[in-house]
Amino acid sequence: MLNPNAREQEYLLHAIDGAHGIASQRELFLWSQGALQTLLPHGVLLCIQLDQQGRARQVECLHGTVLAPSERALLCDPVQGPVPAWLRQWQQGGAQPLALQAGAMGHGLVHGSGALAAGGSAFVLLGMPAPAGFRESWLLQLLLPYLHLVMQRMAGALAVPAPLPAVSPRQAEILQWLREGKSNEEIGLLLGISALTVKNHLQRLYRQLGVSNRAHAVARSSAPAPG
Repeated sequence: MLNPNAREQEYLLHAIDGAHGIASQRELFLWSQGALQTLLPHGVLLCIQLDQQGRARQVECLHGTVLAPSERALLCDPVQGPVPAWLRQWQQGGAQPLALQAGAMGHGLVHGSGALAAGGSAFVLLGMPAPAGFRESWLLQLLLPYLHLVMQRMAGALAVPAPLPAVSPRQAEILQWLREGKSNEEIGLLLGISALTVKNHLQRLYRQLGVSNRAHAVARSSAPAPG
């Protein structure tokens, strides 16, 4: 066990105290750039909501460093981005704090918390100035319960989903066949239209739903309507 000096203890208590009041992404960003940055210098913090199977459901990206829009979008993609591979590495390592070598993002550290039956959370620090060692892992482990509670509070605040945009009867048909796993060619044959027309419908549908691919369109359109 690490024995922090008086200054580190002060920083740690300050970070824990500050985490108690966080209930929004803006508050979390300010905390991450202040108290957390003092203890664990980093360029990017990924906050990941996990489903009951321990897979990424949603990724929030908080960063003080400059990221290209495409780079940020990839980091936030819970399916096509690097997060699923990092989570697998962490889980295969016994779900203990795991140091990462994240390519262009440099040195990183990942750890998670929470009973998966109720939905857990995981956190990835990227752009650290040096490889994460025992001290960094120990500090993240200490802060983990507070970060997990922050994610729960934020999820509760966002529990009511935004209403889905209206779709045309043709788009609704295409969505139904998407849920069945049909390809553009198969949907075209079923509806008596060309595969290119199906693709054009899908592109408009993606823009309406605010998604970027078929899987996300199905997930978004299957979300329960607010009661």
